[in-house]
Amino acid sequence: MTSPLLDATAPDLDLIEDIARATMADLPPAFKVLAANVALTVMDFAPEDLLAEIGIADPFELTGLYTGIPMTEKSTMDQATAPDTIWLFRRPILDEWCMRGTVTLQQMVAHVTVHELAHHFGWSDDDIATIDKWWEYD
Repeated sequence: MTSPLLDATAPDLDLIEDIARATMADLPPAFKVLAANVALTVMDFAPEDLLAEIGIADPFELTGLYTGIPMTEKSTMDQATAPDTIWLFRRPILDEWCMRGTVTLQQMVAHVTVHELAHHFGWSDDDIATIDKWWEYD
């Protein structure tokens, strides 16, 4: 007899993206509309050139990243050269999830997603805490 755990496979890119999109869909209505304009990219790791640009040597140190101009800094004069994007990196997310051992995968992905959205919206720590009660998972 085979254990269901032995038949399990690692969460793939599509599952991480599905969790992130569900997290964005569950935001309060005012933020949900604004989050809909943010692109979402899920990759196994951040590209080496991006890691070098932000000064990170170990790709496992970066679970997510926001690229773009935060809403609090945008001007109608800004010409977008690329869409505002949330990047999620599957392998570092899974690594942190395993190391924590006290949160579900959904909680981990939601936390990283909300954290990156916080950069887009210019949220304070108090704003983040009203949506993502991360401290309750430790």
